[in-house]
Amino acid sequence: MNIDQYMQTLGERARSASRAMSSASTGDKNAALLAIARHLEASRSALIKANASDLATAQANGLEAALLDRLELTDARIDGMLEGLEQVAALADPIGGLTDMCSRPSGIQVGKMRVPLGVIGIIYESRPNVTVEAASLCLKSGNAVILRGGSEAIQSNQAISACIQAGLAEVGLPQTAVQVVETTDREAVGQLITMPEFVDVIVPRGGKGLIERISRDARVPVIKHLDGNCHVYIDDSADEAMAISIAVNAKTQRYGTCNTAESLLVAKDVAESLLPKLAQAFESHGVELRACEESLRIISGSASSNVKLIAATEDDWYEEYLAPILAIKVVAGLDEAIEHINHYSSQHSETIVTEHHPRAMRFIREVDSSSVMINASTRFADGFEYGLGAEIGISTDKIHARGPVGLDGLTSQKYVVLGSGQIRS
Repeated sequence: MNIDQYMQTLGERARSASRAMSSASTGDKNAALLAIARHLEASRSALIKANASDLATAQANGLEAALLDRLELTDARIDGMLEGLEQVAALADPIGGLTDMCSRPSGIQVGKMRVPLGVIGIIYESRPNVTVEAASLCLKSGNAVILRGGSEAIQSNQAISACIQAGLAEVGLPQTAVQVVETTDREAVGQLITMPEFVDVIVPRGGKGLIERISRDARVPVIKHLDGNCHVYIDDSADEAMAISIAVNAKTQRYGTCNTAESLLVAKDVAESLLPKLAQAFESHGVELRACEESLRIISGSASSNVKLIAATEDDWYEEYLAPILAIKVVAGLDEAIEHINHYSSQHSETIVTEHHPRAMRFIREVDSSSVMINASTRFADGFEYGLGAEIGISTDKIHARGPVGLDGLTSQKYVVLGSGQIRS
């Protein structure tokens, strides 16, 4: 079977399965999620073994450190997958609920019902845990899904897929509700994004190049974000210890994620006292600092002489490093911080550290990003941390879904009209 025929078959099966999933009971969907969790737990050693094979191949092929980190499937990450399945099973089922019912002068009642999107195609790189997260959310929201993971994770994804298939079969739901593309041929992606008769929406998760290609070539709607140039702004009223803690965590807790801080803005009135301490903290983590002229002067003249420090260029303010590199700029205050963020940000996640309530409120109103925070690390911009159970991805679009995309982001609404014989005159 060639790629065209193979993808056509996956699409036909997914469309058929989506009709069954749209009417599946909450009990059956929850039972499937918990059955998948049991099969993953029972197959833990097989998952680790398959992942080790992927890691070895990826290392031999020179995959960069950030992607190797995303690819690795540890016991802790398997635990996270299991917890995510349990959380999604515990969430309220969004499908079928009636909202906004109101009576009209004609006597009819008009409201809305939440319904599945249908068939979702998800294209992602490196992270095998996305296979479980995506499947769980699509199943709970009554959708079918076609998953196309990166070639570097093919063994891991197939091992996970076997557990998902077993869980679905155990409760009598169609196994074709979740299909993992088994070929690493890149042409499969081209087919998946141009099958509007079978696929209702595409969700790309990966590097900027992948997402740009999908956005350009897709013939179905796309839920996406291109990159994560996230900012921490330290206001002149910030608690110093809190500011250092949040800035360091936002940058160093993990380097290879889209919610990692890539730029740090510091108010001018606290820069002289705070920047040397921040530089020392980042030095202990081996973080290279790309500093504006004022930051360069302050840090160079401090005791942190061993910090990796170079002058920032205009490109640094736009950059998503996914590495131990941080751009630092001294700003006059809140106005300049907001202006800088709205100009250079990728509209992903930004945070302000401040004790000044009116400034905090201005920041969350005026910063135009999908997640805006007060006194918290940008690393919290995550479906699991937001209580969504898991996420299908993070959207920086402004239509349909924005921010971490959980169950509601994988549904739509239709109007429902209740009458008692009314006719329009």
